[in-house]
Amino acid sequence: MATIGQIIFYGMIILIVIFGAAIILILALSFSGQLSEVMSNNMAPTVNLGDDELLSCYLNTATATRVTEVSVTWQKAGLTGPVYRYQNGAPSLGEQDPQFKGRTQLFPDALVAGNASLLLRGVGRSDGGEYTCTISSSGGGGKVEIHLKTAAFSTPAFKFTNGTLTAEAPRWFPKPNVTWSDFFGNVLDGTASFAENSGGIFSVVSTLRPINVSDTYICRIANDLVTAVSKATVIDPDVTENTYFTFSAASSLLSSTHLSITTIVLCIYYLT
Repeated sequence: MATIGQIIFYGMIILIVIFGAAIILILALSFSGQLSEVMSNNMAPTVNLGDDELLSCYLNTATATRVTEVSVTWQKAGLTGPVYRYQNGAPSLGEQDPQFKGRTQLFPDALVAGNASLLLRGVGRSDGGEYTCTISSSGGGGKVEIHLKTAAFSTPAFKFTNGTLTAEAPRWFPKPNVTWSDFFGNVLDGTASFAENSGGIFSVVSTLRPINVSDTYICRIANDLVTAVSKATVIDPDVTENTYFTFSAASSLLSSTHLSITTIVLCIYYLT
């Protein structure tokens, strides 16, 4: 008669075998192209108001095969009608939410490869929110959620007059903060003023003095979504400038996604 210790030991062996078999089955289905999932290369995009945006959504198949019987539905949280629907080989827009009529598009040539990315034209503030892309096809299916954030951001223009360096940016939303520093990162004392138009968009004017000619100054205009980093070098009476943008929501999402993927891979490695 088996002891309690032996029962527990053999029970653990059976569980390990079952778990290992399940992993092997999943991997086998993946490599055979029979298991797919829906993915996006940017699940938290930030778009400049008025611009067009391509919301990424695609079927991640193990092999680059042509898919058939493709059905796609894009939905937005809080709306009853779909943002866009494609089925039976054609758009099906009879129940489309009025907010998106004439502003959305899929690409039939891409659908046969499992790419259901949605082009959204002329993005407005009301377009921000949670979107769900659902795909069903011969190659698999599933859904992915995308959080679209809307903002207004513009590159500042610089001028140097009477010993004062001025940065002017005409479009920002939400309201940003402005900070100045020298080339070595030391924070400097600048001033900033904001004017809000009827649409809630802010214009920004910020000044810095005193200025040393030939020195480089860094101006950061930032809100919770976007940061504009400008390097301005004063060459009296001109200013040479270079600006780049960073998007905080996207970068944090990519970091968390990378961490999640790494964790899953490590778990599989150690369990097998």
